[in-house]
Amino acid sequence: MNALLRWLALALCALAGLQLFFVLRIAAMAGVNPESTAMQRSAAIAQLRGPSALHWRQQWVDYAQISDQLKRAVIASEDDGFARHHGVEWQAIERAWAHNERSQQRASARRPARIRGGSTITQQLAKNLLLSGERTLLRKGQELVLALALEALLPKQRILEIYLNSVEWGNGVYGAEAAARHYFRKSARQLSAIEAARLAVMLPAPKRFEKMPQSTYLAARARTIAARMPAAQLP
Repeated sequence: MNALLRWLALALCALAGLQLFFVLRIAAMAGVNPESTAMQRSAAIAQLRGPSALHWRQQWVDYAQISDQLKRAVIASEDDGFARHHGVEWQAIERAWAHNERSQQRASARRPARIRGGSTITQQLAKNLLLSGERTLLRKGQELVLALALEALLPKQRILEIYLNSVEWGNGVYGAEAAARHYFRKSARQLSAIEAARLAVMLPAPKRFEKMPQSTYLAARARTIAARMPAAQLP
């Protein structure tokens, strides 16, 4: 029993230490731009293990140098309550939880259930910055904790700035500036409403949409997002 208690204490100390490490990393981002994210490093390792050379495009630009059109498009597409919530949309998580329970019931040993997230922009940033891409309830719980820490330690504009500068927009294409130059040969501050909308709708599957820029779905979804953009509230 004593040995078990010692192992439990060690595990709790390790968990507390990990949370402290994450919090310190987030606090530092108030004034220091992250050089890379966990998601980017994982993708870079996968590229290096493949047959081709490392492909990485990223150029950090300040919040004011990113078109408001793109900010509105991403909010309208990914998280229309971004300016109002505190990092987590609990109703969306409840809906995702119900979906996951149904998926678990239908899952088999050969085909395990996929975990849906109901993620806000803040949660997506938490995952991209510090966590793995696996879809498990444990990782989702850590994502929620980090999202709340991001909202507690950083202003909304800073959260959106880091997100827009680090999110993936194609194979080795990271951030708004690299995406704007890659797809439209212009800077992020020059994007039009429809260009911003086309970039925003790529975010759920950027590598797939990169290969099909003339997709009918992409064009139709971009028009829908463009129509919703005027109502999107900026932080």
